[in-house]
This record gives sequence, structure tokens and C-alpha cells, in this order.
Amino acid sequence: MVTIYGIKNCDTMKKARSWLESKKIAHHFHDYKAAGIDKATLEGWVKKVGWEVLVNRAGTTFRKLSDADKADITEKKAVALMLAHPSLIKRPVLNAEGKLTVGFKPEEYRTLFE
Repeated sequence: MVTIYGIKNCDTMKKARSWLESKKIAHHFHDYKAAGIDKATLEGWVKKVGWEVLVNRAGTTFRKLSDADKADITEKKAVALMLAHPSLIKRPVLNAEGKLTVGFKPEEYRTLFE
């Protein structure tokens, strides 16, 4: 099963979901802003790709964090911040049969599915 994680109104999410739909790839969408994300799932992602890949430092949510929150980020602190502010998680996160992809790059999706 393919699961794509992200936020419903994100433009990058819309592109990724449209790509999956255009290729007729069945998938489940998990809106982690509405439904949240559990700690075990997030920690599993961190083990696979690293917290540095998952934290969206370019977004407004990160910019709105206090200087103390932005300083000296460790894996533990990053996980806590992403759990408290799911919008900090870079999107989309695509889990295709255990293979995790962060961000949308059509060429990476093609490699996974074609």
C-alpha cells in the first residue's frame, strides 16, 4: 500500500497527488495537520532518512518558532518540534511499500513506480 503524508492545501502535495492519480497509483492520503502524526511513525522516518531531511526549515512554521526552539536542534528536539507542529514536517512524505521519499520530485516517483 502507498501512503502519502502531508497537508491538504499544500501546492507541492497537490502536485504529488495529481502525479499519483495520473499514473493510476492507488494511495491513501494522511493529512498530518488534521489527523496528526504518531511518535513511532515519525521516529521511524527519522531512522530512515534523518531528522535533517524531515524538518522544513524553509516554511513559515519554522520561521515563527522562537529563537530558542530553532537553536541547537538535536534529533530528540526535532521530533518533539515536529510532533508539536506537524507543519514543520517537509512534504510530501511518501511511503511506498517501505521505501520512504521526502519531497516531490517526479523523477524519484517514476523510479519508484515505473
